Amino acid sequence: MLRACIDIGSNTTRLLVADLVDGRLTECRQERAFTQIGRSLDAAGAIPAMKLAEVAAVVARHLAVAREAGAEQVRCVATAGVRRATNGAALVELIASTCDGLEVEVLSGADESRLAFIGAAWGAGGGSDVVGVVDAGGGSSELAVGQPPDRLRWWVSLPLGSGDITAHWQSSGPPPAIEIERAREHVRAAFAPARPPKVERVIAVGGSATTMRLLAGSVLDADAFRGLLGTVQRFSPPELAARFGIDVQRAELLPGGLVLLEAISELFQAPLEIGRGGLREGLLLDYQ
Repeated sequence: MLRACIDIGSNTTRLLVADLVDGRLTECRQERAFTQIGRSLDAAGAIPAMKLAEVAAVVARHLAVAREAGAEQVRCVATAGVRRATNGAALVELIASTCDGLEVEVLSGADESRLAFIGAAWGAGGGSDVVGVVDAGGGSSELAVGQPPDRLRWWVSLPLGSGDITAHWQSSGPPPAIEIERAREHVRAAFAPARPPKVERVIAVGGSATTMRLLAGSVLDADAFRGLLGTVQRFSPPELAARFGIDVQRAELLPGGLVLLEAISELFQAPLEIGRGGLREGLLLDYQ
């Protein structure tokens, strides 16, 4: 059965269409737009009217693509960017009124952690080891520990993401070393209360983690973080984008994503394996 999900995140809005047969997902179509809800919030914490219209138009386009691809069910969710907005309900209502009644589920931190774990565990190929899953997004970071496919033992959702770090510490050019260090200190302090259980491996998913695979391979350890942080301090976002073949918008978020993932690796006291799968795969596998 072809299923689709639309994920309205803090940085991006994404579509995944996949075929589900006997618990196995086969990707058929993916779409992505950098809608950057988290960075658009005004002084009152509201999503501006123009951004509401932009996101609704992106969702409508993704819905049309999903239906053209033959998706029999379409699930739409929103995460931290909409969760923290004072007018998140306005976006939910606008999408319902302009997208044939499409219902938007605003996920809690608990739901986001659970679904990211299910999707990452599927992408890792199952197994019985206790694993950690890290989903460092634009407006929040979800950490979960459990046994595949869905036995969660521990989770935490921290209201800090790559978009937040970028907004507070990054200039338009290469970030100075002192700004990177200030961001690292802030993130470490924010994550300090989290006490994850001991795990055999830690899998990182999400946009920042996927980008790191292009830059440093499939494992992020202390040496990889050191090298990557040195790289982002030498090049501006447009230069990084051209050098590594990534979107400029993603290059702008790269230092913030690196700082987050480094702090999480330190928290687990383990390197991060760049995973396959995540929230969207978890949504399709968990379809009721």
